[in-house]
Amino acid sequence: MDLIPPLERRIELPDMIAYAGATWDWHRLHYAPEGLDRPVVDGQLFGALLAEQLQDWLGPGHRITRLHFRFRSMVFAGETVRCTGRVTGRDNGVITVEQRIDVVDDGRTAVAPAGATVVPR
Repeated sequence: MDLIPPLERRIELPDMIAYAGATWDWHRLHYAPEGLDRPVVDGQLFGALLAEQLQDWLGPGHRITRLHFRFRSMVFAGETVRCTGRVTGRDNGVITVEQRIDVVDDGRTAVAPAGATVVPR
């Protein structure tokens, strides 16, 4: 099946603060954690990255109708992640995909399994 072009992103603290402001999620873990050396990336940011990967690939002519993902490990400020994916099915314009997110720095899996259903507009 088709591979989806990967999306790679380094997530810095200013990115995390901007995301917190946009989502009203000001949990201290994401900007001033106690007992950890660096802030932890908000898990919902990974949903945004998975959706961005699909929209970059398919463009505005498609919309995501279902998105699911499971966390496997924490990602910290300053780390780079890579979203990868592949098409697992096509039926009457409906596209199903499998995705995952890995941390480039050390190869650990951050999000898997993940996937989506995408339909034409």
